Amino acid sequence: MSEDKSCLKNCERRFDNWKEPYDSNPGNISESCQKWVGSKNFNWVDVTQEFIEATEELQLGQLLHDDMFGLFEAMSAIEMMDPKMDAGMMCNRGNKKVLNFDQALKADKLKIKDLTVEEQIGIIDATLACLVTWLEGHSLAQTVFTNLYLQKPHLVEDKIIRAFSIHSLKVLEVIRDFINKACVFEEEDFQPVMYGYKLANDVPVGKATAMLKEVEEELLKKVKLTRSKPGEEQDPETQAKHEEAVALFSRIKFCRLFYQALLLFQKKKCFFLVEVEKLLHQCHELLLVIEKTIHLGIRPDPNAESSNRADYPTILGFEPLVNQRLLPPTFPRYTKIKTRKESVEYLTLLVSRLRTMCSITECITFHSALDFLNEFSKTSPCVLSRSVLQLLYLDQGKCSEPGRVLGTMHIVDVLRDAIKSFIKPPVLLPRSPLITNPQAKDYVETFLGHCVRPFCTLIQITGHNRARQRDKLSHLLEELAALQEEADKVDQLLNNISVKLEAPYHHLACFGTWVLYHTLKVMIQFVLSGFELELYSSHEYIYLFWYLYEFLYGWMISSLSRANNFLSEQDNKADQMNPKGRNNKRSKKKKKPLPHKREVILNQALQNMCGGYYKAAVGFYLDDKIKQPLKEFDNEQVRYEHRFASFNAVLTPPPVPYSQFTEMTNLKEIKKRFTPEDLYLEACKCFHHARTNIENISDPNEEMLNLLKVAKTNFVVMKLLHSGHKKGSKTPPEYDFSVHKCFPTIKVL
Repeated sequence: MSEDKSCLKNCERRFDNWKEPYDSNPGNISESCQKWVGSKNFNWVDVTQEFIEATEELQLGQLLHDDMFGLFEAMSAIEMMDPKMDAGMMCNRGNKKVLNFDQALKADKLKIKDLTVEEQIGIIDATLACLVTWLEGHSLAQTVFTNLYLQKPHLVEDKIIRAFSIHSLKVLEVIRDFINKACVFEEEDFQPVMYGYKLANDVPVGKATAMLKEVEEELLKKVKLTRSKPGEEQDPETQAKHEEAVALFSRIKFCRLFYQALLLFQKKKCFFLVEVEKLLHQCHELLLVIEKTIHLGIRPDPNAESSNRADYPTILGFEPLVNQRLLPPTFPRYTKIKTRKESVEYLTLLVSRLRTMCSITECITFHSALDFLNEFSKTSPCVLSRSVLQLLYLDQGKCSEPGRVLGTMHIVDVLRDAIKSFIKPPVLLPRSPLITNPQAKDYVETFLGHCVRPFCTLIQITGHNRARQRDKLSHLLEELAALQEEADKVDQLLNNISVKLEAPYHHLACFGTWVLYHTLKVMIQFVLSGFELELYSSHEYIYLFWYLYEFLYGWMISSLSRANNFLSEQDNKADQMNPKGRNNKRSKKKKKPLPHKREVILNQALQNMCGGYYKAAVGFYLDDKIKQPLKEFDNEQVRYEHRFASFNAVLTPPPVPYSQFTEMTNLKEIKKRFTPEDLYLEACKCFHHARTNIENISDPNEEMLNLLKVAKTNFVVMKLLHSGHKKGSKTPPEYDFSVHKCFPTIKVL
């Protein structure tokens, strides 16, 4: 009652000034509203014209903000009767009645026997299209389970569709199991909710496969019977039957082989991958046949009776709105199912990615595996391939639990070998006297145990989608910072023990350098991911590339050089202790190549690239070619601190404050001392050095070749600007990321 009174009081206050009476019709309003209307005579007036006149006082882009209408209300508001926003409109439009399996069967709208080959092909293709749409992040209720045959597959009398339907449910089960176990999906990647449907749990895997195999063998007989014999002409009818038999056979065989490949991936044993490769190769060949025979399946009837063109018309056995009532009120109601051609293309890419990931077994070391995972992630693979790769490489329940790498190696042993190959700490060498020291051994084992969680997390991050990786890298830096501190302490403690030995030596900055190397890689990846995700504006490029050029890549080159020097020292000590080496002092020895030389050169190239962008951006600023945000709406320090806020958790390298940036890049002072052409010349030199660095790398990969192409183009552009090209033009430059996602090609318009 108190709420009713307050509501009436508000109404009185709002409408007391209006004199024109409103004749209410009690028959058109609810009982509660009748009580309100009957208790008070309201005066109503049409304010449309006054409202329109009042809005003319607002300038373009301005909004009137009511205190009672905040962000939550704005995000939750829907427009009633709008088909795009009001879920009820989707259910109520059109005259077609939504039928489930039993209702459709009773109404003779669903065939469970005597299906034509054309219908069978169409149902299989449409189901695969729904499967692909589900893998792209849509719900099962709106994709796969719109197939009525999957609701009660045991009641389907058609042998092919029954076997295919049961098999499809088993495929859903294994895919869902992979994705849930890997745990590298977000809500936009995958919807695991089953909506009460069962995945043929009563049918064993062997029986489901045997049913499909039996159907496949029968279809193979049809293929052979309808095949033309050498020297004989085949009539068109037999030829058409042969083509249909081949099309149906290819689909059934593909489904069986694909399922078997996924089951073998579950075994997580490297020797099974040879068989997986064979199965996937056959899948790839079958997909070529499937793509060529898509036209043989039944198509939706364009003249079907329905005004709901978002989902209808559809083919036999599919009801897009059958699960509409199972969805929550705010669920996105419209799902566009992939076309059959798009679904085949998607499956072809999926099979190709699954074949590629089998190469992970060749990555014995942790660093090579991490590089493989990062390169695989750059291709933006689907959630299934990301999940399979995660479980294939690192089999574990949680990141905090030590797991098995490639099903055989313990993660602690893999990390120990990674440190040994990176910098060869004396304590990890076979004949080191520190091995027999229980205290030193305890320090090392404790440190390696603490490495498991952050480095397993690093592996897992590569399995997430590219947008989510950035946020997770930010959190990982906190763990790496703590590990960095522990690594420095372990180095110091081991050094205290080693200097007291009979043959004293130093043990400094070994574990610390290794952790620092990975910390820097994460920091660089964090900054560069912003370019890939298009998070930065061009006026921010000055301090972004400055940070990379002056600090991050500088620290990275320094840490790699330190590791190289330490490895050289260890090799020299080993040669001195080797009696054969002492006897052959006069003989010339080949100088061993530095292990990290290739990576050092690449990072030098990237540092020079960033230097070129930084100096070019300063030149554009001096030339008034960069459009700056309005000062009253912008604060560069706030932007700078926001971009690098994640680095505050890291102690080494120390975060660079904004004051240091302004001190080192004093644009007013630069403007007095240099011309834009001077900066363009410096940028030109940087891009030339980057080009030279990349050309010195033997056997460059595709990304390096793309970087070389960008460096050459930018070198030419900077040279043109230095010579006075487009002098006086205020048109801002264009940064084109089509060749490389992080290092753009500069275009001057």
